[in-house]
Amino acid sequence: LWIFGYGSLVWRPGFEFTSRKVGYIRGYSRRFWQGDTFHRGSEQAPGRVVTLLEDDEECTWGVAYKVCGEQIAASLQYLNVREAVLGGYDTKMVKFHPQEKDAGEPIQALVYIATPQNPSYLGPASEEDIAAQIRVSSGCAGHNMEYLLRLADFMRCFCPQAEDKHLFSIEEALISLLPRLCPSEKALEQ
Repeated sequence: LWIFGYGSLVWRPGFEFTSRKVGYIRGYSRRFWQGDTFHRGSEQAPGRVVTLLEDDEECTWGVAYKVCGEQIAASLQYLNVREAVLGGYDTKMVKFHPQEKDAGEPIQALVYIATPQNPSYLGPASEEDIAAQIRVSSGCAGHNMEYLLRLADFMRCFCPQAEDKHLFSIEEALISLLPRLCPSEKALEQ
């Protein structure tokens, strides 16, 4: 079984696997439209995590993990809690295209997608509003900013040829909200 991850699964799968491949699926765009009140947020300040939106013109990059034998049941049990019970995601089979040039045919992979029908679905908002929400949210897996920044780093390091305007626009909006680390000009004048 192959499992495709496009959010925190790209750096923290949390289950044993036999191998992994970077690549993409077609027909979907990644969006920070899913709320999170456990891993990256709380009831008082829900975080924002990614889901997939059907979009024939787009593709989403991520990582597919191959699980075999006893790994299958263990990974599905773990992901059912992490993604479905706590996250509100449903499963779907998709065609995964490995990044390697000699990869051959696409691979069928399981993916978790949060639909608008789940109670944690937040839907669209401006990049600035999403960044502001991410800036103040934190959950048991860490700060929501870490989630955004690690995902952006993954894209730059492993998929530099891919565009993800939504992701990078939110990252840019978040950075503009953070305090500057250099001294102000007034402090330098004194």
